[in-house]
Amino acid sequence: MGDLAERLPDVAALLAGLDAASYLADEPLGTALFLAARLRQPILLEGEPGVGKTGAAKALAAVLDTPLIRLQCYEGLTSAEALYEWNYPRQLLAIRLAEARGEVLREADLFSEEYLLERPLLAALDHPGPRPAVLLVDEVDRGDDEFEAFLFELLAEAAVTIPELGTRRAAVPPIVVLTSNRTRDLHDALKRRCLYHWIEYPDVPRVAAIIRRRVPGAAEPLAEQVAAGVARLRELDLAKPPGVAEAISWAAALHLLGAAELDGPAAERTAGAVLKYAEDLAEVRRAGFAAIADRAG
Repeated sequence: MGDLAERLPDVAALLAGLDAASYLADEPLGTALFLAARLRQPILLEGEPGVGKTGAAKALAAVLDTPLIRLQCYEGLTSAEALYEWNYPRQLLAIRLAEARGEVLREADLFSEEYLLERPLLAALDHPGPRPAVLLVDEVDRGDDEFEAFLFELLAEAAVTIPELGTRRAAVPPIVVLTSNRTRDLHDALKRRCLYHWIEYPDVPRVAAIIRRRVPGAAEPLAEQVAAGVARLRELDLAKPPGVAEAISWAAALHLLGAAELDGPAAERTAGAVLKYAEDLAEVRRAGFAAIADRAG
């Protein structure tokens, strides 16, 4: 804990570290991440896709110089898939070798550490330190109720029982960052366990600053024009409004094609970097790429 306090003495130090990791966070988000790290309490980050929820966890791990362990949630994810599995091919090979030698393997010989394959949750619990790993449970809303209940219990105890090996308790409990796009409501019990922060779309100046950081060779006006263009796109009735990731991709595509500024033809030519649905492309065509570029400028 002492080392963690030295690395993160206050919110300002964390914000400076995030900035050095090319993640430009505002003070409310920096405060939320600071509290999660220092209080060792899970944090639930919600917001529209593309606002930087996953990036926040990655940047926090970079600031702490500690591993980022990511569990990508999906429909049907089970606790076994998230925790561990046994290396069945190696176990089968061991059985065949023992048979060839005339030996008999006990069950304890096969279900030992040698044959255990750690998945993200167990890897995070087993991380030896000295600083805690950052466990990113990404898109937790895609999991089902059963997995959510299991996750709540694991977070509460920082421990899990493997029937063949006994209970594994975290010596250095991880800093847990859960993200959600709100495709469904999470249970109140899980929310009560966590700190909470809603990440808004960054304003135009912040998006422009992010673009300048991530696409450093782009022409000077381009970052501001793309940031404003993305904001204008979000005013339309789109199935997938663009986020920060799309703004970066758009700027990178324009830069690669040699565009010094955003105009209608350049915007249409690179639309695939920022629009991800045919219906959205048709909607922007109706509004006019020139209008997007004009408003951006």
